[in-house]
Amino acid sequence: MSVRVRVEPALLQWAVERAGWSEETAAQRVPKLREWLTESTRPTLKQLEHFAHATHAPLGLLFLPEPPEEPVPIPDMRTLGNRAIARPSVDLLDTIYSCQSRQDWYRDYANTHGYPNLEFVGSVNTSSDSEAVAGEIREKLRFGVSERRNFATWQEALRQLIDRIESIGVLVMINGVVGADTHRKLKPDEFRGFALSDELAPLIFVNGADTKAAQIFTMIHELCHIWLGESALSDAAMAKKSDKEAELWCNRVAAEILVPLPEIRSEYNGEPTVIELERLARRYRVSTLVILKRLYDAGFLNWDEYQGRYATERERVIAAMAGRDGESGGSFYNTQPLRLSRQFARAVIADTFEGRTPFRDAYHLLGTKKHQTFENLAEKIGAA
Repeated sequence: MSVRVRVEPALLQWAVERAGWSEETAAQRVPKLREWLTESTRPTLKQLEHFAHATHAPLGLLFLPEPPEEPVPIPDMRTLGNRAIARPSVDLLDTIYSCQSRQDWYRDYANTHGYPNLEFVGSVNTSSDSEAVAGEIREKLRFGVSERRNFATWQEALRQLIDRIESIGVLVMINGVVGADTHRKLKPDEFRGFALSDELAPLIFVNGADTKAAQIFTMIHELCHIWLGESALSDAAMAKKSDKEAELWCNRVAAEILVPLPEIRSEYNGEPTVIELERLARRYRVSTLVILKRLYDAGFLNWDEYQGRYATERERVIAAMAGRDGESGGSFYNTQPLRLSRQFARAVIADTFEGRTPFRDAYHLLGTKKHQTFENLAEKIGAA
């Protein structure tokens, strides 16, 4: 006879909400849930294990007397109508925890190899001149307007930007799902990216479920948080106002890095048509959404005009990108280095071949299960 266990209904409801399930999803995934919530019956231990697995909730937490507090482990800059967002999803939390674990490993690796601290981390504050900082970052990355003219498209600019940020010592991870679980898609409406500041192993994560048009701005925005020397979970939204000083500052600097204000003022022909937006986007190798943001910053559009045109243009961009805005063709060996950071993956593989990191630990860090997958990944990123 199966033993039934006592679980507080509030814990079951907490797990459902944490997983982001609707009432319909909950009823479909766990048909007995309503009976458990009303305590007309109790789950067996096996049923509770399945429930914990389905909601990605640690089994042990379901035996607590009340739901635990699970604050975001880094400063949360996200707002909804200028109010802080109350509860993070399990997908967001697991993504942050995973990146923190990889950052811890890479910090130890960097220490072992005598890497120096990165002097730009924490080198400025929100009182620093945004144009001066933007110029400094552009120069550091060699990502000025003249350099970007060598890139065929802003999509290529995004790929080049990743490489250039990693070349100065910052890990860049882009993923649209939790780990490699394609059933756990990250929601751009919940967050667009975060920065984990560290003098030795700074890390940027960008939500790959967002459009590439948004990713390039998010990446620069998070890099600005690294320059401030602070970890942060961000909206990085170009069309939203914020009461967070650091978010406003990072948005200003990111926009100035991508499209310097004096240049857009002299380049703009006076009418924000699709043709004009695309012309300027080609010139600066950015998205048309970034161009719209700079037209607003330059005073060519008021806030209401900007909001309306941004919403319309975003819908157009999403429709145009549908079906071709994936992460890298869908192949595991294409997407995994992007999800992990090539710099991080190469370090793990090299350290494993040199005998310092056990293969079992390397498989976990790289999201692989088989040795052949590990070998293939090493060959793909040139670390074999």
